[in-house]
Amino acid sequence: MLRLGFPVIGVVDVARAVAFWTAALDLVETEEWRSETWRTLNHADGSGRALALMRSESPVEPYPRLHLDLFVDTTAEQEAEVERLIGLGASKVDWDRYPPAPDFLVLADPDGNAFCVVDLSKAPSGSHLPEE
Repeated sequence: MLRLGFPVIGVVDVARAVAFWTAALDLVETEEWRSETWRTLNHADGSGRALALMRSESPVEPYPRLHLDLFVDTTAEQEAEVERLIGLGASKVDWDRYPPAPDFLVLADPDGNAFCVVDLSKAPSGSHLPEE
């Protein structure tokens, strides 16, 4: 039976990406399938795999067709998490495709991969990262 595994993010610097994503999402690096070009990150509570990081030489897409949405429950939590993530190495993206009254903010990880921090108290505002 086919089933969904976990998202894989292409990164230039695997060690830097491990440091960012483990701190950002309270994940732990595992030895499973570990190599110089691959890391598997599990949920810290032991509930299983969460995310994989793979070294990639391809350029970051300015309007990615696939991305991560990270959820929070309130606007205050969104603001606090955005600041925390920026402190960990994320950056704000000058996003030109926000809808009116968006429920999300677009950030980029240290490798430039876009992701959204979504305030579920305002959701849904529409498509977060539309195709180009």
